[in-house]
Amino acid sequence: MEKKPSVVMVGLGYIGLPTAALIASRGLHVTGVDVHQHVVDTINKGQIHIVEPDLDGLVHHVVHKSFLKATLTPETADVYLIAVPTPFKDNYVPDVSYVLAAVSKITPTLEKGALVILESTSPVGTTRLIEKQIYKDRPELEGHIFIAYCPERVLPGNILYELKHNDRAIGGINKISTQKAIDFYKYFVVGTLHPTNAKTAEMVKLVENASRDNQIAFANELSIICDKAGINVWDMIALANKHPRVNILNPGTGVGGHCIAVDPWFIVSEFPEESGLIKKSRETNNYKTQWVLEKIKNKALGFKVENSRDAVIACMGLAFKPDIDDLRESPALLVAQSLKEASFTTLNVEPNLHESHAIEITDTAHAIKSADIIVFLVSHSGFKSLELPEDKIVLDFCGVLN
Repeated sequence: MEKKPSVVMVGLGYIGLPTAALIASRGLHVTGVDVHQHVVDTINKGQIHIVEPDLDGLVHHVVHKSFLKATLTPETADVYLIAVPTPFKDNYVPDVSYVLAAVSKITPTLEKGALVILESTSPVGTTRLIEKQIYKDRPELEGHIFIAYCPERVLPGNILYELKHNDRAIGGINKISTQKAIDFYKYFVVGTLHPTNAKTAEMVKLVENASRDNQIAFANELSIICDKAGINVWDMIALANKHPRVNILNPGTGVGGHCIAVDPWFIVSEFPEESGLIKKSRETNNYKTQWVLEKIKNKALGFKVENSRDAVIACMGLAFKPDIDDLRESPALLVAQSLKEASFTTLNVEPNLHESHAIEITDTAHAIKSADIIVFLVSHSGFKSLELPEDKIVLDFCGVLN
């Protein structure tokens, strides 16, 4: 019987934990590593600290079967996966310090024959940077371990299915590293595994999200134009999409999350002269959020003039996209926080969260009853069936009413 490889997963967040649980469900022993004690403790109880459909049951199962455990420090394994954040610094310069810190953490445990795979979204050249750091600290391993890059491409709310079924681009620092990584992913991925080199795989991930950012920017720009022209943008897009070769996306409050709102800047920072369109799309989507904020402020100020009192504003939705609890880079959250900082009276609704350290959350029914102005910032499914009182002012920036 083939001996299955042991696995260390560094980072147990929105990508790391589902990936670790899926791998463990295939009968591989996985040690998850995280810097937060409460995350480690929660997982070792068979529970989860994030919201993702079906993940709680899977984690409970694999922990109970002793295929998944969590720790603060890594141990020796056959395969190491790194799925830690890659934010950006000032001026949108990528910050790979979390990746390099993760590499430093696993380097002492590496043995000859180990496979190290980076899954974190990273600037082009990061995989080679990892190779350089490992061999600097452990020169005796040079030529004796395998290193590859394999970005995730999943949709929050459907992560477990997409981790298993989506195709993957896998690029190693050499051909044998690529093949070793492909052989590993075959344990839990049924989608096609496409071999390439590390730099190409890194660029693929960035380009996928830059492309989506560009498409969203077009829709958001249309929404601003249609608002000025007095046209219902959602009706207009629906009609335009009747063309057999047109597929315009729906506009929203902006773009959030740790992928589309971030990844294009990785390209712009490395290739500033060549990435004019990519940069413009990012700026357009950021501007849309500020445009939404100003529209709300103007409506609230008009209410105060007419009623001689401050308006109560219900901010409906705080997550970065519909039907999830993830607030990372959320334009809706930025709008709600900016209104509060500007001393507007707000009630903030996020039905996928009971509480948040980022902002105070209000019950949906109470917010609708108490608000003078109801502002839809995220198109959560539950919002579409709400009955809204006729005496409320409603601003819909994400197509809930359509």
